[in-house]
Amino acid sequence: MSDTPFGFGLPPEEPDDGDDGKKKGGHGGSQGPANPFGFGAGGPGGENPFAAMFGSLNPSDLGAAFQQLGQMLSYEGGPVNWDMAKDIARQTVARGTADGTKDASVGPAERAAVQEALRLADLWLDGVTSLPSGSGTAVAWSRAEWVEATLPVWKDLVDPVAERVGAAMGDVLPEEMQAMAGPLLGMMRSMGGAMFGTQIGQAVGVLAGEVVGSTDIGLPLGPAGKAALLPVNIAAFGSGLGVPEEEVRLYLALREAAHQRLFAHVPWLRSHLFGAVEGYARGIKVDTAKLEDAVGQLDPTHPEQLQEALQQGMFQPEDTPTQKAALARLETALALVEGWVDAVVHAAAAPHLPSADALRETLRRRRASGGPAEQTFATLIGLELRPRRLRDAARLWASLTDARGLDGRDGLWAHPDMLPTADDLDDPDGFVHREQLDFSELDKMLGEAAGGEAAEGEKGGDKGGDKGGEEDGGKGESGR
Repeated sequence: MSDTPFGFGLPPEEPDDGDDGKKKGGHGGSQGPANPFGFGAGGPGGENPFAAMFGSLNPSDLGAAFQQLGQMLSYEGGPVNWDMAKDIARQTVARGTADGTKDASVGPAERAAVQEALRLADLWLDGVTSLPSGSGTAVAWSRAEWVEATLPVWKDLVDPVAERVGAAMGDVLPEEMQAMAGPLLGMMRSMGGAMFGTQIGQAVGVLAGEVVGSTDIGLPLGPAGKAALLPVNIAAFGSGLGVPEEEVRLYLALREAAHQRLFAHVPWLRSHLFGAVEGYARGIKVDTAKLEDAVGQLDPTHPEQLQEALQQGMFQPEDTPTQKAALARLETALALVEGWVDAVVHAAAAPHLPSADALRETLRRRRASGGPAEQTFATLIGLELRPRRLRDAARLWASLTDARGLDGRDGLWAHPDMLPTADDLDDPDGFVHREQLDFSELDKMLGEAAGGEAAEGEKGGDKGGDKGGEEDGGKGESGR
């Protein structure tokens, strides 16, 4: 579990390299975006609580800076200022990534190539899964378009956690004092919403520079039925691999199309995953003693003191049984999703793409190294996808294919209770053979029972004659 799923620390003041947390001297001394949602101090602007929003100020920028400050303090919406999050995500995208790659509008040729790749991917997948196509539309997005399309889902993911944290800010004062402290609490909520919005916007903006589609983190971030790829990021992903660009595009299209099939035809899966996030949020416990102390000493004329108080980790959630259960359920479900996609895509790609094995291993290593998608999600809800789980899940699905065929394997998605558990991922072969034996024995028992009932019915009919029919009829009339 992440130590600070929503730690409040300040990012570097001048993210001139795309603010992906990789530049030397980033907050916490990490070499990667270890805490994209953290509000930790870092860089020369660490004492300025608004540096992340304003950057380094020039005199000509002061008007805009004060205008943004006014918007921040006047915010009266939910626990996250999503307007600010969207603006900052777009600004982060506009700055480009650390390698100097800039966002660009998708041209007609790129759009046609993506649509053809997704069409061909669906055709290949028809032979390796019983689930039909799940995408009615194939689109090519720029990074900015990815931000616009995925923010509604980020809102569903983040709001439950942020709301629980925000509620604690109003619960620390005795009820009789809350009316008197109304303006102060309002300012705290406004600043909390802005701080969440700032950090989420930065994280989503950084992630937009890395993802290749709408399902990279194993969740459907885009609109339902819309398979999407990002040509600029696919080119960056394939750079240096020594694999033809069309092969890279096709392999990634297979992964996107496979995810789309699963989420389109397993109706309970989305609510199951998002419900686990909400379950985690309900289990958050806030260190109210720290918060009470901070509120008691807060001078409304020095709002930076709130920033300093938030840096003390008062919102670090406790490791409660509720959270452990929610995270275990979510981690297992995501591992099963990714493992199924990995197995199905490999089966579809291997006969057609010479580089299928190399691309599969590249993506697995990308996950194992803790790329931005995993780190963002880990910081968001304290979840870390372990490569061992993904590999075990992929092996389990492959074994199920051999033992039961496509229908038997994909039929397990009919209900969450039918899916393998975390223990089953430790022994995938045991699950396959144990479950196969159980189904076989059950079929035999049902067949014998049905045969016995039929024989008894015929026997009873011969012996009972009309008398039995009359008795039954009489009972029926009285029943009515």
